[in-house]
Amino acid sequence: MDNPKIKFFGGVGSTTGANIMLEFNQRKILIDCGLLQGTKQSEEKNFEPFEYNPAGASFLLITHAHLDHIGKVPKLVREGFGGKIISTKETLELAKPVLEDAISVMKAKHPGKILFDENDLEKALSLWQGFDYGEKIELFSGCNMEMQNAGHILGSAIINVFCGDKKISFTGDLGNSPSPLLPDAEFIKNADYVVMESVYGDRNHESREEGRRKLKEGILDGIKKDGTIIIPTFSIEKTQVLLYEINNMIEEKETTRLTGGQAQIPVFLDSPLAIKVTDIYKKYEKDFKKSVKDEIKKGDDIFDFPGLNIVRTAEESAQIEKTKGAKIILAGSGMSEGGRVVNHEMNYLPDPNAIIILVGYQAIGTLGRLLEDGAKEIASLLTPPRRGGEPEKDNFSASNEKKIKVSAQIKTIKGYSSHMDSEHLVEFVEKANEINSVHKLKRVFVIMGEPKSSLFLCQRLRDYLDVNAIYPEESREYEL
Repeated sequence: MDNPKIKFFGGVGSTTGANIMLEFNQRKILIDCGLLQGTKQSEEKNFEPFEYNPAGASFLLITHAHLDHIGKVPKLVREGFGGKIISTKETLELAKPVLEDAISVMKAKHPGKILFDENDLEKALSLWQGFDYGEKIELFSGCNMEMQNAGHILGSAIINVFCGDKKISFTGDLGNSPSPLLPDAEFIKNADYVVMESVYGDRNHESREEGRRKLKEGILDGIKKDGTIIIPTFSIEKTQVLLYEINNMIEEKETTRLTGGQAQIPVFLDSPLAIKVTDIYKKYEKDFKKSVKDEIKKGDDIFDFPGLNIVRTAEESAQIEKTKGAKIILAGSGMSEGGRVVNHEMNYLPDPNAIIILVGYQAIGTLGRLLEDGAKEIASLLTPPRRGGEPEKDNFSASNEKKIKVSAQIKTIKGYSSHMDSEHLVEFVEKANEINSVHKLKRVFVIMGEPKSSLFLCQRLRDYLDVNAIYPEESREYEL
């Protein structure tokens, strides 16, 4: 029996583009196949051929439904992959609308170029199977797998692959526990090797309580100014958490204290994808943490409240600006890479009464990162109108060289990150080492982070836990 071998084709030196190959007994298993996101150069690389033959892989195991982990799955199929795709049932259900939306975004951002199309997506979904956490799944003789809850988003999984007598655990993205909605990430047991994320490997988050306080403070500041509050938000998890938090604030009358008890501040959910995803979240209420399930049992619709407006069409989105006075706009994308939030930001960034609240990770090269880093001026990214005055959907083009002054207040909240921070990543590995009843970890591969973050976490794991942690080289083969 051969020793397993592992190669990293994506996710090294970057927070995006997860793509790992595990080879055992002459069979190739892929883990995740995600988009590179952020800079124009990284996005262009998505169109390049894979560094391996997709037809040579037998399995693709998916940790969760974010685009940086599933965004190139249909491309993989387009280029020859015909094996089995495996994830949790929840991830499979989320993948369809997420990838359908990706097709629309790609067409707008890269006209004339095809990463994948609807036929590729349909074929990928026909190969895809969903399983439950903890279910034993045989891949082939001598190799099986099971999934644990990663606590990151609905359906996110730590994938444990058993190759003969060796266990390799792939964390995907680990959740920032305690989450407002989901149970804590589970710890792994008896792993020989761990491949782990490091998005926040070099820094810690503020507490959930502090994050909620800042969110409430930002909303109340906007109400005081009679201004617009824009929250760029990711369609999966972040949107649902924010709806839940705003729902609680409204139920507790925290937003009416500055409005004289009048009608609630209008909240616009301006993301067709987030609307679809929220419906899927409602379907899987069984996955929520106990306290949230108890609220639902008492009759609380945790994602709905007075003043919430569901915005489905681009025309309805353009009409939001006509709503005078204080208002909240939740729109994608979370890093302001594209989508409807860009139009809203371009309209309101020059307004000193407007507030932009950043609640998630902002990758290098994105508009969100520029705003987070304190840019005083940015290139206009306003999209040209279609015929009939309807804004172009999900177009993100910097061809307009007009500069826009950033006069709006920019607030950054770290407490709502869906990623585990440095302290808890170290604790995660420490627990894995402590509860191993067979033997200690042989090696930890640290990926899915900017280089400084990954390298910092590697050093901490070595210094604090005496763990053999490495920052792997892309495309290099490591024998396990």
